[in-house]
Amino acid sequence: MHPLLAPVLAAAVIAAGPADLRVIPMNPDPAPAGGITTVHAFVANNGPNTAGAFTITVHAPAGAHVQQPTFPGPDRCTLDDADVEVVCSFPAGLEALRSATALVPLQLDDDVSGVLRGGRVTVRSAEDPDHRNDSAPYEVRVSE
Repeated sequence: MHPLLAPVLAAAVIAAGPADLRVIPMNPDPAPAGGITTVHAFVANNGPNTAGAFTITVHAPAGAHVQQPTFPGPDRCTLDDADVEVVCSFPAGLEALRSATALVPLQLDDDVSGVLRGGRVTVRSAEDPDHRNDSAPYEVRVSE
């Protein structure tokens, strides 16, 4: 290879391009009223490139509130004042066909029963060309 081409080829490999991030739907484990369960906000990079920086937002269903600590941690996750939504930031570098997960504990209210609906996980990235798979609902079953 010509020595002047090496830096150009290396830059082409490093440069970010479109990376289709998608939310993989997953319901958390059941929990009793007043108990805690954990949302596994699972995001996959369908490629074709390494993803740029992205955020994962977890919205709690009615009857549940986000609890600390979240993963990846308070330095990268911001909880809203009502304790119903958390936004976690992830740096660039998620390779194609790899995944990332935010772990978000939910405290169920003492008076809930049945199934809590309205939870949602959303991923956002400037380089994501397909937004049809960027969000998925989840529900929490209240155990006896």
